[in-house]
Amino acid sequence: MLMRSWQPFTEIETIRQQLDKAFDRRAAARDNSEAAWMPALELVDAGDSFVLKAQLPGIDPKDVDVQVTREAISISGERRWENAGEKPGSVRSEFRYGKFHRVLSLPAHIQNDSVQAECFDGILTLTLPKVSEDRNKVVKINLAEIAGTPATPALEQANQ
Repeated sequence: MLMRSWQPFTEIETIRQQLDKAFDRRAAARDNSEAAWMPALELVDAGDSFVLKAQLPGIDPKDVDVQVTREAISISGERRWENAGEKPGSVRSEFRYGKFHRVLSLPAHIQNDSVQAECFDGILTLTLPKVSEDRNKVVKINLAEIAGTPATPALEQANQ
């Protein structure tokens, strides 16, 4: 009797590879005007501003278009093919190539004419200053100054 041991991880890997191929064929068949992939984003509230980071590894900053409104950020561009499949010894590539486009709505309005940008090690960082009305201002109230004063007339009238 011939016994074959079941190897679930090998079978799962085979299914994953088949799904990857199916999705790659689907992506290749799509119209070139659609985005082929989307970069990961991170938005942090830094008090007076938001800091937005986008992962754009291997993308020339010249190939990235950033548009900023008071309410949203649009990042689009393209990771160009390097003909990786034509290199001797190249068997497989899982890199995502093609156009991308992300739009992120912001939780508060920003001063879109004061945005600062930098791109370093494949990370695009945008510093987005909030408009003054939307900043979380902390105001200190000095209670020592009003400790000995009588209640305001509005409060006195409300208590009567």
